[in-house]
Amino acid sequence: MAGPKAPKDPERKRPYFYIMKDKDIYGSVQEDGSIIHFIYESDGRLINSAQIAGNIENKEELGLLETVEGFGRLVHSIGVSVETDNQNEQIEFVFQMYGKQDLYGGGTNLKVKLTGDGMERKIYLSDYKWTPDDDIPGQIKFIFNTPDIMGKASVRLYLNDGYEAPADIEETEVDMNSDEYCRMISHSLMNMGNAYRIRKAIEKTRAGKEVTLAYIGGSITQGAGAAPINTECYAYKSYQLFQRRFSAKNNVKFIKAGVGGTPSELGMIRFDRDVLRDGQQPDIVVIEFAVNDEGDETKGDCYESLVRKVLNLPWKPAVILLFSVFANDWNLQDRLSPVGKLYDLPMVSVLDAVSPQFALKNDEGRVITKNQFFYDMFHPGNAGHSVMADCIEYLLEKIDQAGHASLNAFELGLTEEKILQEKLNLAPVIGNSFENIRLLDKKDIYAKAYIDEGGFDSTDTQLQSVEMDDQLSLTPEFPYNWMYDGTKNTLNRVKAYFELEMECRALLLVFKDSGEVNVGKAKVYVDGEYHFTADPHINNWQHCNAVIIFNNKTSENHVVRIEIAEEDRDKQFTILGFGYVL
Repeated sequence: MAGPKAPKDPERKRPYFYIMKDKDIYGSVQEDGSIIHFIYESDGRLINSAQIAGNIENKEELGLLETVEGFGRLVHSIGVSVETDNQNEQIEFVFQMYGKQDLYGGGTNLKVKLTGDGMERKIYLSDYKWTPDDDIPGQIKFIFNTPDIMGKASVRLYLNDGYEAPADIEETEVDMNSDEYCRMISHSLMNMGNAYRIRKAIEKTRAGKEVTLAYIGGSITQGAGAAPINTECYAYKSYQLFQRRFSAKNNVKFIKAGVGGTPSELGMIRFDRDVLRDGQQPDIVVIEFAVNDEGDETKGDCYESLVRKVLNLPWKPAVILLFSVFANDWNLQDRLSPVGKLYDLPMVSVLDAVSPQFALKNDEGRVITKNQFFYDMFHPGNAGHSVMADCIEYLLEKIDQAGHASLNAFELGLTEEKILQEKLNLAPVIGNSFENIRLLDKKDIYAKAYIDEGGFDSTDTQLQSVEMDDQLSLTPEFPYNWMYDGTKNTLNRVKAYFELEMECRALLLVFKDSGEVNVGKAKVYVDGEYHFTADPHINNWQHCNAVIIFNNKTSENHVVRIEIAEEDRDKQFTILGFGYVL
């Protein structure tokens, strides 16, 4: 009987660096029935992953990762491994290159079949021919055969001749019970603030009454980087910590309303729909937009408007301002924290907790590395989400231990609630132009708004969808929309407009961004004058984009016309809704 064939000569050892190292992945069921864990690497994020997981600082090598052409010059092969409890679990790895013209369909897909045994399989770039449309390294997908499978994945890039890579960073396991970890968490407390409303919620839950915790923010609040996203995210973990620490029984409700890539400019419009849905009255609202608001046109007016909107709700909920952080040690807490200072709100800074210790070595007091904290440049992994939840719990513990009325309340002879009400009567520190904003769409129609939908007579169902609350199922954002579809209905091209007439002080348009080739631009006119062009391809991925049409000091009647650009009338454009202030 013949024995096995003699092994081939081993491959020459090549330098490599990680873009993923021991990252948690989870097979989540998508709307089409497929079971996928996505890792988004578009718009230069591959560079950031190389910096975080691979410790790459070489500018030449980082620059090559910006394009498919450069990627091909730098990378010889890709090594991929996945470890699951069932070693025979079948998984497919896909690294999708994005196209210049056809973002999702024009690029090359690099693929390899894996099993969950932790063994590395390789993709050799020499086995592929790039397409003429290849543009930038895009998204990574792990495609499972079985839902709800957890695993740990590593992806490293082996380099071509002439390129070098640094040695791996030594990492020790994060000890979340150590004194050093507790000290790190304590640095997150920016301001305990006027804690009356939080204490009231704690006392309420201890008395056995129902208490609701709500979270609104961007992709970090949605749970991006957590696996599974619904139960490993900071919001769910901090809700669980609150329930275990304070509730007399199972009497705490959970609302999660995070939407990826969206700032407070959109958050203030969707707050009623996403947080107060079905008559919910949250007792504590955590607001997290510190890494999403860089593009806010108002530089904080939208943020303060949202904060005031929540504080002024009739049942008087507590507000916690949470300042998350990117892997480049950046957030907007310097811009946004004055809002919290004016109203003396509890504030938690993840930046203050973790960023100072990132630069330290193991023997200098480092508690957690960037690779351990972050899943990618923008989102924490499971360990990072745990740190964020612990930061919130630390604030709540401190408030619970602090007792009742603060010293200045006694000095002023006022209750803490009265002090807050007086602060809300002060001039805003940034602005409150949109405090009373409302949503207008096909479901929530304003009786005094006159609409001629023109050619916008369809409803778009291909929408940004998110995991709300503790669910893994996806909920579409702004499903009651107006869609122009010139790809199917040639009659629409004659009426390629939408008109809204109403009396209001401020108006915002929410439209759908997309990377698809069949979407076009729309021009926005106010009272016959051109204001701007809404281009779904500027951001170039499917999500909700809010822009200000006008923000005036007085309320007047206006006619707003949204008209498809002449050259794009055979394409699509979706108005998701409007935000208006009377």
